Amino acid sequence: MSLADERFEQMFPVFDPAQVETMVRFASGPAETFAPGELIFDTGERNVPSHLVLKGTLEIVRRDGLHRFASVISHGPGQFSGEVSQLSGNGSIPSGRAGPEGLTALPFDAAHIRALMVGSAEIGEIVMRSFILRRVALLQSEGAGSIVIGHPNMPDLVRLQGFLARNGYPCTVLNIETDADARDAVERFAIRDDELPLMICPNGKLLKRPTDAEAGACLGITPELNHDKIYDVAVVGAGPAGLAAAVYGASEGLSMIVLDTRAFGGQAGASARIENYLGFPTGISGMALAGRAFNQAQKFGAEIAIPLTVDKLDCGDSDCHARKPFKLELADGRGTLQARTVIIASGARYRRPSIDNLSDFDNNGISYWASPIEAKLCEGEEVALIGGGNSAGQAVVYLAPKVKHLHLIVRRDLEATMSKYLIDRIRALSNVTLHVGKEIVSLDGGTGGLRGATFREVRSGAEKSIALRHLFLFIGADPNGHWLANCVNTDGKGFIVTGEAFDRDAGRPPMPLETSVPGIFAIGDVRAGSTKRVGAAIGEGAQVVSQIHQVLALAEEPLPQAAE
Repeated sequence: MSLADERFEQMFPVFDPAQVETMVRFASGPAETFAPGELIFDTGERNVPSHLVLKGTLEIVRRDGLHRFASVISHGPGQFSGEVSQLSGNGSIPSGRAGPEGLTALPFDAAHIRALMVGSAEIGEIVMRSFILRRVALLQSEGAGSIVIGHPNMPDLVRLQGFLARNGYPCTVLNIETDADARDAVERFAIRDDELPLMICPNGKLLKRPTDAEAGACLGITPELNHDKIYDVAVVGAGPAGLAAAVYGASEGLSMIVLDTRAFGGQAGASARIENYLGFPTGISGMALAGRAFNQAQKFGAEIAIPLTVDKLDCGDSDCHARKPFKLELADGRGTLQARTVIIASGARYRRPSIDNLSDFDNNGISYWASPIEAKLCEGEEVALIGGGNSAGQAVVYLAPKVKHLHLIVRRDLEATMSKYLIDRIRALSNVTLHVGKEIVSLDGGTGGLRGATFREVRSGAEKSIALRHLFLFIGADPNGHWLANCVNTDGKGFIVTGEAFDRDAGRPPMPLETSVPGIFAIGDVRAGSTKRVGAAIGEGAQVVSQIHQVLALAEEPLPQAAE
């Protein structure tokens, strides 16, 4: 049974007359009338409003890059169109036409949808639930979103799949070696093998071996930026800490923009199951937790820009303070963004062991997270995982039932670094071998991917080679602070120091989460002394907002705003 069959009434609710009367007050304009069959919005179109149907029907249709169409729903009177794209104004996934009897409907743009959700909690809950369920249904269906064509397991194909999955965008992957439609498309467009993977966006645009940024722009995932606007807060990093700051800041009236180079959720977003997060006794996947926070932040009006890379933080000279806007210089010629305050929530990245040919196997046998994509790639194979923290433990528990055998390689006993519930579960897995005090010193393989690895016992130096198709790396973490250009003080390992009485001329002591530059804050894994847990990161995201309110209140005068 499909999701639409199981939860149809929640996906496509019908509002009663009293609810419709309430909703009318939040419309962004007067009722509009459309002729039978008239196109109201198209796939890929930005800033598409939701519509409350008053008379007639609104036919929702999904299509893929090969122009294959499928009906989604026919909205009748009292029903509301849209899905989570409508919260941000990003590119629409389905298209909509007036039904055979025409259509009369009230429009709700993104700002007015958010006002409706906040202004009426009851209706807002119904609308938000339906939006989320509709996106989930699109993700589960075939023929929605983009088409990606390539050879199985090719590194760029795996990368694109991961990018789209982590950002909750539907796609269909076609194997050029077995799928006739894929071969036909490649021949029709004269695509060379070295130009694969080919992405066909729903609007028909072709991208040859696209970067994540190119894919995001084509699909409407990446928002259009207002470079003249001065935000109250710019958050760099959309992990749990950054998303928490966005939710609390936006809900309290601060203008927020959140930037991330890859996807929302950070490392936590790749966790198969988090079981020690407060309030979820049965556990929750990192993707589900991050997805809820992502939608919640947009509900309150936070702008989230993915994938966008910040090349440099320009914080001026040592005397700069919060009322002078900081400038974030973006990569790929995307210009600059301005903000009164900045939150550094760029997290940490897993370290790379010193193996000569390690980079040869990135996305071709080596992974830094364990998502369903990686699990499918190594299904039934012998794999290894390096790391002894909780993220590593969650990955082991997730992968073990899907693989033939898993070798867990750690330098010291698990009790020193991993939660007991994960240790107990790993020890109960019959196909997991624990290697304590060992390391991997070399990798074997070629263009076809990873074939094997050599272990070495650290104390004795004894070596042993085994066949491997996949290696997962979860070893320690280095701060993602290279883009800061020495703007703020760090400790010996590069983590950002906060709350100390630096030699600075701010006229006040620093806030607990404030860096050596007044008005710039650091939270989450990138901060020196932080607790590397999801709950702690979310707590810092909430805490920093109250400190930013105090800093902004001390500003001598408001900064001028450009017209939005």
